[in-house]
Amino acid sequence: MSDSTTKTKKSYHTIATGAALATAQKHSAESELKLYGGCFCPFVQRVWIALEMKQLPYQYIEVDPYKKPQSLISINPRGLVPALQNGDFGGYESTVLLEYLEDLSPDGALLPLNDPALRAHCRLWADHINRHIVPAFYRTLQAQETEAQVSQAKELKTEISKLIHAADSEGPFFLGPNLTFVDVQIAPWTLRLSRVLKPYRGWPDAEAGSRWSKWIEAIEAAEPIKATTSTDELYLDSYERYAENRPHTSQVAKAVNSGRGLP
Repeated sequence: MSDSTTKTKKSYHTIATGAALATAQKHSAESELKLYGGCFCPFVQRVWIALEMKQLPYQYIEVDPYKKPQSLISINPRGLVPALQNGDFGGYESTVLLEYLEDLSPDGALLPLNDPALRAHCRLWADHINRHIVPAFYRTLQAQETEAQVSQAKELKTEISKLIHAADSEGPFFLGPNLTFVDVQIAPWTLRLSRVLKPYRGWPDAEAGSRWSKWIEAIEAAEPIKATTSTDELYLDSYERYAENRPHTSQVAKAVNSGRGLP
């Protein structure tokens, strides 16, 4: 006899929900510029946010990256999302694609114009996010022992604090009043702190009135971010397998478990 109290394991979603679903449907028509994405993937959301900021005509194509359709593999042989196709061009890696979109269109600029030092400053802190904050997020989520969870969460808080210290003191965004490159890089994980790390690892809310709280509120309210964000349930379901550190969860999870850099 089966145990009726056995918890049914949740799986990742393959269709966006809420505002993200409406945006995906709005951009379902054929277009030369195509974004291949997975609705739960934060790396995809970076590129999706940029497309919404720049108001470029594009087609959003939802794929299951764990089944790796040929249309995706033809662009990225590793079968990872996001992948972008624009005519004969095909590219991948979220930061590379953000730079590509910035070169493609000056509208909705991600990087400051005519200021090489400030552009380099933005790239350095985007690199900090990718090298330190993103891996610490996954280590915190995947850790199974309480002591390890506490230790990894402390590291994540430290790395976020460094980013906050580097940001414009008034904000609310990294460089001031406008959403730009570094904000787009950190936004998907900022959203997942409350939607994933809080329920699974007890991640605390930002202190009311703090610079971090002000930044989070601005990210949550930004239209390009709201338009690419699904309902909370999608993230809670899709990240359960990370929180339980299940085998074969993803290449990201595998890299974290092995101590290697993210793929």
